[in-house]
Amino acid sequence: MTPIKQSHFNSKAPNVRTGNILPASLWHMLVRLGTLVQVAGQVACLTILSVATVHVYGQTAPISFMDVSAASGINVPHVSTPEKRFIVESMSGGAAVFDCDGDGFLDVATVNGSSVDRFKKGGDPMITLYHQVNGEKTKVPTFENVTQSAGLMRKGWGMSVTAVDYDNDGIPDLFVTGYGGNALYHGVAPCKFQDVTEKSGLRGQGFMTGAAWADYDRDGLLDVFVAGYVKIDLNNLPVFGSTQTCSFKGIRVQCGPRGLPGERDYLFHNRGDGTFEEVAAKAGVSDETTKFFGLGVEWADYNNDGWPDLFVADDSSPNLLYKNNGNGTFTDVSFTTGVSYNRSGDEQGTMGVTWGDYDGDGKLDLFVTNFDNEYNVLYRNLGTKGFLDVALETGVGTPSVPYVGWGTSFADLDNDGWPDLLVANGHVYPQIEFAKSETQMGFGQDFLLHRNLGNGTFEEISEQAGLRKLPLRSRRGAAFGDLNNDGLVDVVVTNIGEPPTVLLNTTQNQNNSVTFRLVQSGRNHDAIGSRLSLKTTTRVMIQEVEAGGSYLSQNDLRLHFGLGKDEKPLSAEVRWSDGKAETVSGFQANQIVTIVQGKGVTNAQAFRTR
Repeated sequence: MTPIKQSHFNSKAPNVRTGNILPASLWHMLVRLGTLVQVAGQVACLTILSVATVHVYGQTAPISFMDVSAASGINVPHVSTPEKRFIVESMSGGAAVFDCDGDGFLDVATVNGSSVDRFKKGGDPMITLYHQVNGEKTKVPTFENVTQSAGLMRKGWGMSVTAVDYDNDGIPDLFVTGYGGNALYHGVAPCKFQDVTEKSGLRGQGFMTGAAWADYDRDGLLDVFVAGYVKIDLNNLPVFGSTQTCSFKGIRVQCGPRGLPGERDYLFHNRGDGTFEEVAAKAGVSDETTKFFGLGVEWADYNNDGWPDLFVADDSSPNLLYKNNGNGTFTDVSFTTGVSYNRSGDEQGTMGVTWGDYDGDGKLDLFVTNFDNEYNVLYRNLGTKGFLDVALETGVGTPSVPYVGWGTSFADLDNDGWPDLLVANGHVYPQIEFAKSETQMGFGQDFLLHRNLGNGTFEEISEQAGLRKLPLRSRRGAAFGDLNNDGLVDVVVTNIGEPPTVLLNTTQNQNNSVTFRLVQSGRNHDAIGSRLSLKTTTRVMIQEVEAGGSYLSQNDLRLHFGLGKDEKPLSAEVRWSDGKAETVSGFQANQIVTIVQGKGVTNAQAFRTR
C-alpha cells in the first residue's frame, strides 16, 4: 500500500467542528494502527486498505495517467490575480467535454475567469473552445483553439460551462454561468454558435455558479438549474483581512463566504420557443429564505421513481437535496435524508458533487468534496432510509482532510467494473503559503485518486498512478470522458490562473469496457436524465446521462462501463427520460454502441487500438 505521508496529516488531529486536538501520542498511534476511529466526535485517523486486497472483479494493476497538457494544445491560461484578495477571484473554472461537430471525438470547452479590475473594464471572453483534430490518426488527442471562429466572444466573468442541445435541433449548444450574467450560445453549425443570451431569458444577475440540465417535468424540453453563491458589489468590496471572517489560521485573507450575504438559486423552465421562464420559487427550489452559498449542482434519480431529483452543494452551509414530486414541484428532503451535514452533524464547505453506484446495489450514491480540515463525504444510498455518511469506513475520508477538494466524478478508470473517484484539489488562499508546513498544505495541491476495491472500500493510489509527479496547481473544475476513444476515461482539469491540465489514461491491463451513446426520439435528443442498466454475465450496473456536475463542469454524455477481464455484456435496459423503457442486445465489449429509442442498436464502433 502507499504509505501515508506525514505531511498529509497534522501531528495533532483537528476537530472538524471546533479545531480541538487529540494528544499527539494517540494521533500517531492511530496512524500506525492503520485504522479509523472517532474519539468524542473528533476525526482521528484513517488509512487505506492494503494493496494486497483483491478485487472482487478484475485486475490488481494500478491506474496510470500521463500529463499530455503541452502536447494537447489546450493551453489558454485561466484568468485570475496572484493575490486573490476577493472571493470572486478564487471560485471560477469549469470545463466541459462534448462533440461539437459530430465527428465522434470529444472537443473541450474551458472557462476563462477574470479579475475585479479586468471585469470593470469589460471582462474577458467567458470560455475557450478547443476542437479535436486528427482524432482518428493520433493516440494523444490534439486540439486547436476555435473560440473566435466559433463565435464565442462575449466578455464577462465565466464560472461554469455545460453543453446540451436545448432546442433539439441536433447541434449542441453552450451555456456559461458567471458573475454579473450568464451566456447562452445556440449551435448553428458544427462548432459554430450564435449568442442568444438576451433573447433566451437566461442572462440572470448576481454571482451564479454551478449549472445542470434535466427535463424535470417530462415535457420533453431540457430545463436548467443555476446555483447562486454570494452577493457582492465590485464597487463596495469587503476589505481584505479586515474581520474575523477574513482571516484563516491567523493569516489575513479574502472575505467570505461566511460574513457575506448569500444569493438565491434559479430554475429556468424551457418554453420550447428558444426562451426560458424562471420558476424556482414556484417549483420550491429557490433557496430564497436561507440563501445558502451554492456551488456544484447535479441531477439524479436517487430514489428510482423515474423523476430527476436535484442536489446542490453549498459552501459553508447545509447542502440541499430536492425530491421531484412529479408535478413540477420539489420537496426539500436534505435534512431527513441525511445529506445536509456530515456524520458529526457539521455543515461543510462543499464544492464538488458526483452521483454513482459505487457498491453495485442498484442505487445511486453521492460523493461531495469539501474544504480543508474537513473531509470529503461519501453518502451511501440506503433507499427509503435515506443516506449514510460512510466516508471514513470506505477510505475516502481521512486522506482528504488536508486538502481543499473541487472537481470530481465517479468513473471506472481501470475498467474493472467498479467506479473510482478522482478529486482535483487546491487552496483558495494564496496567502496560505506563509503557513505551509509539514502539517499544512499550500496553495497548489496534489490530486487524490481513490481506487474502488470492489468490496465497499477504496484505496488512495495517486502516487502509483503518477499523479504526484505533476506540478502542484490550485485546481478547480474536472471533466471526464474518453478523449481518444480507446475505452479509457481521460480527464480535463482547470487550474486557477494557469493553463488547464489534460490527463490521458494510460492504464495497462486486460480489462474490457463498453460505451453507450443514447439517442432519444422526439424531444431531448441527447437522452439527458435517462438511465441505462447494463446486464452482464455476473451482475447489473447502472448509470444515468447527466449534464452538469463535478465542480462547475460537464462530463461526456456517453456512458462508459468497465467490464473486467472475463465479464461479458448481455443486454442493456434503457429507461428513457420520458418514462418509457426498452431492453436491447446485439453488442459486444470494447465498442462504442449507439442506441436509438425504439430502434435498438443502430451502430457499434470498435475502440481504437491503444
